Amino acid sequence: MGIKYENLNTEGLAKQISGKIRDAILEGSLKVADRLPTEEDLAERFGVSRPTIREALKRLAAQNLIHTRRGPSGGSFVKKPSLEEMRGQLSSMAAVLLSVNEFTLYDVVETRHELEAVCCRLASSRPPEEMVELQAQLFDMAAELQRQRDPSLTDVEFCASDVRFHCLIADATHNSMLRFLVTAVIETMEPILNLIAYRFHERKFIVARHEEILEGIKAQDPTLTTAALDRMIEYLRQKYAMAQESRTTPHEISSEAKVS
Repeated sequence: MGIKYENLNTEGLAKQISGKIRDAILEGSLKVADRLPTEEDLAERFGVSRPTIREALKRLAAQNLIHTRRGPSGGSFVKKPSLEEMRGQLSSMAAVLLSVNEFTLYDVVETRHELEAVCCRLASSRPPEEMVELQAQLFDMAAELQRQRDPSLTDVEFCASDVRFHCLIADATHNSMLRFLVTAVIETMEPILNLIAYRFHERKFIVARHEEILEGIKAQDPTLTTAALDRMIEYLRQKYAMAQESRTTPHEISSEAKVS
């Protein structure tokens, strides 16, 4: 096994042990599906009690690094986290930081703009061999636009469709790392930002920009796509400023903001 059992101090033993096992996983000393030593073995090797080991294993499970299986062939095993699980963790952390004002609205808008600009350029510059795959995202984006044109759509429903539309732009990049990061940002921040400023939104303007983005990706025209995004972000900046002036804060938003 590649776990380093030595050099523990007396404070935060469970945290230190989980850190050592985590390091072994990240370094590749422990592989996906490898079985960890039993609680008894780990307690003996680390020189701690079994409750301390259980606490360490709980920490690792909370990080989606291990999972436990019961029965004769059970135990704790190294887990391969899914992108969805890890994105959910990132989204949750980002939402907490926004709620305690670690980020300003302007930080969020600027970050979203820069990340989505990259997505728009990539989605509008796909090589010919990826065009068939791109059609799936284009079809889904068109479906979201159709929903957004429905005047009976509530603000929350419109917000949810908006989130899905922008996540599809990230999907259209066919870049897994970028999709992971951008989707986490959009799913966390967009519902909150939209509902902060929803009173000032003009849906027709937003839908028109979405239409331009879709047409730019269809035409594989990065200039058209990014220009539409720029106009939309500038519009939203103005609306967020209006929301700020009216003293609307994230804490005043209802639980309905948590849509995806």
